[in-house]
Amino acid sequence: MINWDRVDELRHEVGPEDFNEVIELFLEEVDDTISTLGMCDGNRTLEEQLHFLKGSALNIGFSDFASLCHAGETASAQGQADQVDIAEIQAAYGAARAEFLMKTDIRYVA
Repeated sequence: MINWDRVDELRHEVGPEDFNEVIELFLEEVDDTISTLGMCDGNRTLEEQLHFLKGSALNIGFSDFASLCHAGETASAQGQADQVDIAEIQAAYGAARAEFLMKTDIRYVA
């Protein structure tokens, strides 16, 4: 679900003193996007949102969530946005987010 090697790599890249700030910004942006994902009006908009979420997820190590976003992005690019399981994507993010916060010392509250 989470690529902990990527999390450690990110912590090393930004430094331990800035890591929490980076994570909080990530969670804030993704929480906002996830909450409006079901309101996308068409293939292109959903594709763009899922592309953003995929990139964010890969940067932070949320690998399963990133895979679902990639699949949805691809489907949307092919004109099949109506076949994207948004609830599954939202649930995957929620699970990854909960696991991440439980296993780190970050205390983020949206």
